[in-house]
Amino acid sequence: MAQRILVVDDEESIATLLQFNLEQSGFEVTVASDGEEGLALAKDEPFDLLILDLMLPKIDGLDICKQLRQNKKMTPILMLTAKDDEFDKVLGLELGADDYMTKPFSPREVVARVRAILRRSAQLSETSEAANNEENGRVIKIGDVEIFPENYEVLVHKKALELTPKEFELFLYLANHKGRVLTRDQLLNAVWNYEFVGDTRIVDVHISHLREKIEPNTKKPVYIKTVRGLGYKLEEPQLHA
Repeated sequence: MAQRILVVDDEESIATLLQFNLEQSGFEVTVASDGEEGLALAKDEPFDLLILDLMLPKIDGLDICKQLRQNKKMTPILMLTAKDDEFDKVLGLELGADDYMTKPFSPREVVARVRAILRRSAQLSETSEAANNEENGRVIKIGDVEIFPENYEVLVHKKALELTPKEFELFLYLANHKGRVLTRDQLLNAVWNYEFVGDTRIVDVHISHLREKIEPNTKKPVYIKTVRGLGYKLEEPQLHA
């Protein structure tokens, strides 16, 4: 069965171009011309991936992404925009988008990105299913933090945190490599599965947000340590030292 993709873009020429190239590559494509229609379709129908334009009538792409993630709708998202704006890029990724492309773009590159995102999504699902079968109910405990991988949930002092999907994946990756120094490039490749050339600040932004939610004192972190000149590592805290 063909994988289903929802394209949400108010520029008819762009939407038609994407639909043609994606269908030529074997995907089943549905098109929405405004954010309101796109959000309704994304909520009600099963899609394998969403392609969202950032600037849309009625509801913009960032708000669609935010609402879907808040409602635990984890369909992979590729965001498109005419802006070459670093803030919009980081914000989109923070809200849970899986990748980001700036217009104008090559249709061939879009198809390649779509396939890469879907491939990674399938790998994550297989890994998650295998982990659930082998370690049903597994909990990772580090200090006062508890991580429930199969539920995408993190508790601090038994209180659930509100993490974006990328914040959760980043924290889980750090936890699964506790005590190891991980470079920003390693974290980019592991969590985003894409070479954001010159964009390692995306990692720094997510680390900062994680610290705000997890650390007792963000100025003196006891969980996520910065290793100057190298990257980050997650440690068992010495809270009473």
